[in-house]
Amino acid sequence: MSRTNLSRRGLLAAGASGAMAVAVSGGRAAADAPPGRGRPVRTGFDRLAADGYAPLAGQRVGVVTNPTGITADARHLVDVMHADERVDLVAVFGPEHGFRGTAQAGGSEGRYDDPATGLPVYDTYLKSGQPLADVFTASGVDTVVFDIQDVGARFYTYIWTLYDCMVAAALAGKRFVVLDRPNPVTGRAALGPVLDRAFATFVGREPIAQAHGMTVAELARLFNAEFLAKPVPLETVAVSGWRRADFFDATGLPWVPPSPNMPTADTALVYSGTCLFEGTNLSEGRGTTRPFELLGAEGIDGRWAEAANALGLPGVRFREAYFAPTFSKFQGRTVGGVQLMVHDREAFDPVRTGIALLVTARRTWSGFAWRPDNWIDRLTGSARVRTLIDAGAGTDEVVGAWDADLAAFREMRREYLMYH
Repeated sequence: MSRTNLSRRGLLAAGASGAMAVAVSGGRAAADAPPGRGRPVRTGFDRLAADGYAPLAGQRVGVVTNPTGITADARHLVDVMHADERVDLVAVFGPEHGFRGTAQAGGSEGRYDDPATGLPVYDTYLKSGQPLADVFTASGVDTVVFDIQDVGARFYTYIWTLYDCMVAAALAGKRFVVLDRPNPVTGRAALGPVLDRAFATFVGREPIAQAHGMTVAELARLFNAEFLAKPVPLETVAVSGWRRADFFDATGLPWVPPSPNMPTADTALVYSGTCLFEGTNLSEGRGTTRPFELLGAEGIDGRWAEAANALGLPGVRFREAYFAPTFSKFQGRTVGGVQLMVHDREAFDPVRTGIALLVTARRTWSGFAWRPDNWIDRLTGSARVRTLIDAGAGTDEVVGAWDADLAAFREMRREYLMYH
């Protein structure tokens, strides 16, 4: 692997030691052969292992990961590194849902020793700042490695685990290495509203777009340069063979659900739009076999699907659907609603679709309500979407309200993109 030539801001993003990656030109990864026409897609971990773990030489290493941290042949990277004498792996850090993935949304596995490796597993969930820095210090690591599959949405919490761990590593004086993985819904464009910091929570720490269109390594570079008060010594190991327009099925990589309600890459395709229904009294499909593709509530009938289809949204159709969630909202009760059926994923805009579904649900079902805590504001990043919809705004008006903020984010993000 070669070192990266970086601009001044890029040096800040990469840290003093530079960004471990592939050869670059103008901050973008050199063109590897695309999938199916040469070399296959190789994740950051697979490239790190092929390089003999050179960036980790002489370091006591801790890994922030979950079940998605696997090799191309579906072995977990912790098991692989633990068995390799070239790596001094001394700790594992588990995020929401846990290192081995046994916890549901809003849960973690706590502190324990991993039965398979004997390694101490530390819980990072809901820890940040100095308390998380103290965890890194107590673990005895020199370098913190991050490898978790993201799904491309601002409110998917793993990118804020990344952010919190970077902040904590800087406070604790640790190096930080990000092993990259493809964005499963492509990295073509950023979409949706940009977070207002007044609404910052663990589902959005900093002002990025709702669908950010970046990989975790690209986000790490952006976080380090734009948002961290004290940048961390950062290195990134890039994916090879991935292009920004590639969906996950083009990679040839195995899919592991990053969380219990993200079973397939199809789920990720709609998630950045339909997760907004967490902020309403409708089911977002948790407790079904198609979470975030099925939406509904008691009392909804075919008028919602009819209204949504009448909009002619690109790339998607809506089926009148009835289902009974096995847990979460409406557990064990039959509800009516819609199923999203994406027929042209290139044309599909998940955020616009999510807004259109909120607008039409409110207009066709008298029982529509926001969650009492206005969680929708945390998901969208401000009160603007909620207040516009309540005022009777249509889809175009709501979507147009974030144009200026989105344009500014798209311009900022350009410097940190690593792939063509």
